[in-house]
Amino acid sequence: MFSIGKIKFDHYPLFLAPMEDVTDVSFRYICKQYGADMMYTEFIASEALVRNIDKTVKKMHLEDSERPVGIQIYGHDVDHMVEAAKMAAELNPDLIDINCGCPVKKIATRGDGAGLLQNIPLMINIVENVVKAVPNIPVTVKTRLGWDDNSKIIVTLAEQLQDVGIKALAIHGRTRMQFYKGEADWTLIGEVKNNPRMYIPIIGNGDVDSPQKAGEMKNRYGVDAIMIGRAAVGCPWIFKTIHDYFETGIIPQEPDVHERVRLAKLQLKTSMEWKGDVRGILEMRRHYSQYFKSLPDFKSYRMKLVTSLDIAELNSLLDEIEQKYS
Repeated sequence: MFSIGKIKFDHYPLFLAPMEDVTDVSFRYICKQYGADMMYTEFIASEALVRNIDKTVKKMHLEDSERPVGIQIYGHDVDHMVEAAKMAAELNPDLIDINCGCPVKKIATRGDGAGLLQNIPLMINIVENVVKAVPNIPVTVKTRLGWDDNSKIIVTLAEQLQDVGIKALAIHGRTRMQFYKGEADWTLIGEVKNNPRMYIPIIGNGDVDSPQKAGEMKNRYGVDAIMIGRAAVGCPWIFKTIHDYFETGIIPQEPDVHERVRLAKLQLKTSMEWKGDVRGILEMRRHYSQYFKSLPDFKSYRMKLVTSLDIAELNSLLDEIEQKYS
């Protein structure tokens, strides 16, 4: 259907959005099994990367089995971003993505992520220099509609980013000041896609949490791909569900409790292998409620799952959940 550099998509693709403390190796492994067509690392601070902080460098680890996969970097210093991009390029990712959309206060208020929406000349300068620094790897950008309701500049910004050489643009349908409140507005995403001056792929992001919503956004706005973020947390099968819906027009049943327990155990195991026992267990906690959110009277189990640091106890709880709700 379209390409980003050497990445070719022969069917309508679904992207897993980069998310801090979420899209690590363990979660990407699960999402790939369920049909995520393109994935990204957690977003990586360029300043920490050039300082060779071990935890940050480790975030760039890629497995061949998860390709195509991109490394996402962020920052507001041109030299640091160029150096970070070169370091990322050494790992041969399928693309390098620049985060111009993270709304988190500690990032945006220092001029990183969505903070660059308040300094468009700097954003363009960073992107242009990163593109030049890694000529053999496609560079893409993920951003938002603008900083606030009075500065929804995405239509013009998209052209500027295209002019300095990016190969695709992902747009979240909110401003920075909205964070994740209210509904994502896809009308401007559609305006970018349908701008006759745009020729790079446009990826739509925001509030896609069901096959029906994915179909609506695809058909109404004509975006080249859909990116899914929060809706995939604890629900990695959403990619397969949407793909099946696009192919058959029928909404498939979601996995039963046996499959959910299997996935929770697998992700927990992989998370611990990659991050160590304690951190692996802690970072898995955000996923449990979502894995089992449709189960009645689950509160007592949830409290135990998000407080225990004992792997034997956690596996025993998961076994008990499977037995009780099967």
